[in-house]
Amino acid sequence: MLSRRLCAIFLCLVTLGIGELGATSDKTPRPSPDFAVSFNDGSQIHLSQYQSKVVVMAFILTYCQHCQLTVQTLATLQKEYGPRGLQVIASAIQDMAALAVPDFIKQFQPGFPVGFNPRDMVLDYLQHPVMFKLLMPQVVVIDRKGIIRTQLAGDDKFFDKAEQEKNFRDVLEPLLKEGTVTPVAPRKKAK
Repeated sequence: MLSRRLCAIFLCLVTLGIGELGATSDKTPRPSPDFAVSFNDGSQIHLSQYQSKVVVMAFILTYCQHCQLTVQTLATLQKEYGPRGLQVIASAIQDMAALAVPDFIKQFQPGFPVGFNPRDMVLDYLQHPVMFKLLMPQVVVIDRKGIIRTQLAGDDKFFDKAEQEKNFRDVLEPLLKEGTVTPVAPRKKAK
């Protein structure tokens, strides 16, 4: 009898969209906790190292075609926007990611750090329920003050192949302008 009630409650939650299978946290903006990405040489980088930069944190599977496309798009944007304060970081989260990352870097040459993390650590960072499917890639955009302003899951139309670069630009441009100082032209001396 109890299991029937639980099934009925679960079905109601799914029907209402509360138990959506590809759920992501929609609690944005929110402060980004510090997060460390590991590398094969034993080193780590922490998000806190990039305060005052706009950070795009991409969680990927190295064999996922959508993730590969996203990394290629982000490589273009890192090259263009890096001098303006953008830092892209990617983290592979599949089993044995440490073994897959070197070949991935060799193949895609992203021009930004690509490391790895355990899946559970990433789920916790994303505030993603363990019982829901994690749709890849997962991308978080953090502003210069350390606030997560955007969080996207792989099934979002944002990742549409034809529109992905434009969509990233639309998110990044305003953030890159926030908190920057416009240089003042030197005054000309009066004659």
